[in-house]
Amino acid sequence: MSQPFTIVPWAKSASVYEVNIRQYTPEGSFNAFAAHLPRLKEMGIDILWLMPVTPISITERQGSLGSYYACSSYTDINPEFGSHADFTALVEQAHALGMKLIIDWVANHTGYDHHWTRSHPEWYIKDKEGNFTERNGWKDVIDLDFSQVAMRKALIEAMQYWVKEFNIDGFRCDMAHLVPLDFWIDARTACDAIKPLYWLAECEEVNYHQAFDTSYAWWWMHTTEKFVKAQAGLHDVREVLHAYSQYPQGASKLFFTSNHDENSWNGTEYEKYGLCAKAWAVFTCTWQGMLLIYSGQENPNLKRLAFFDKDLIEWKTEPALHQFYQQLLALRKNNKAITEGETFILPTESSSIMAYLRRKNNDLVLVLLNLSEKERATIQVTHEWLNGKFQHLFSGLNYTFAGTEHYELLPGDFLVYVKQ
Repeated sequence: MSQPFTIVPWAKSASVYEVNIRQYTPEGSFNAFAAHLPRLKEMGIDILWLMPVTPISITERQGSLGSYYACSSYTDINPEFGSHADFTALVEQAHALGMKLIIDWVANHTGYDHHWTRSHPEWYIKDKEGNFTERNGWKDVIDLDFSQVAMRKALIEAMQYWVKEFNIDGFRCDMAHLVPLDFWIDARTACDAIKPLYWLAECEEVNYHQAFDTSYAWWWMHTTEKFVKAQAGLHDVREVLHAYSQYPQGASKLFFTSNHDENSWNGTEYEKYGLCAKAWAVFTCTWQGMLLIYSGQENPNLKRLAFFDKDLIEWKTEPALHQFYQQLLALRKNNKAITEGETFILPTESSSIMAYLRRKNNDLVLVLLNLSEKERATIQVTHEWLNGKFQHLFSGLNYTFAGTEHYELLPGDFLVYVKQ
């Protein structure tokens, strides 16, 4: 399988931050969110992914405010968030800080009262009675018909509009696998002709990397959840990671412990992972691929956010995990072992320790994770790379290692050592 597109250079070592505008501030607006940009820049965020910024359909609306993912227009701004000028200003402020901004794109379906339902009803799938319909069990959306050439053209032109009008830097494509791959190839070709963009797919079909740079690591996340419930072992996690390593050159996976769907419907990372939530977060930041941080994870947010209603993230003056993520994201930026290095998974007799070395030229990082909530764990690491001076990422303490070292980890503990 070929991968005709190449990832934009600025995305190769980037961290992605998902922005839930509605819940981010009391105002729930672009302007109010913009006040957080300096903090996010300081934390080390490179790419801001905004959940859909288009207006929300009223017909069949869920809850009081509806789903971002049921749009009534592909080219208008949701007035709840602000104006055309407000969004323009947000993109410009992000760019001024050296960050990129991508938007969520929902190509598979629209809301019930999208203006195309009136101007072009033939662009939609119909049921036997000739009514608009939907094939995946969502109550507030209706499916587009990708056999309609004119619809595909209009949809691509709408995507191009956001690049031309607002100078956005890419797209996160919702449920990308529900849309024909050839559409995404056409869309990327047309949009990248304006400027090179970053493309993130919510799917796990490897052939979609013919159009996308990065795809979701859902399989990994679900396997880690099974591990926590004692329904799988770490060998199962490693098998998933091995499968990912066979992806085409240049393809990357997006690792996360939370996102808008996970938080609202399946629980916070603390509900899922308990004491080990931070250890799994360390994994997402130190394994090969891209990482995602969801709005409020740095707070940390301990509640499920309502999906269809206002449910404010209550920000602390100093988010407790700001420095935790800052140190991890700085490591990604400054150490090529993390973003470009080879990976050596270390053998261990413990059923709860995930241990690995990452290396690129002179850059070397040792990661040790105890993924048990209950048991202390020990590991002896013997490797020729484990020689010389190392610094503990989080404490800043320096150590000299001599080929063989013993480590003891408390439940949920994580150790990251960086060669100096």
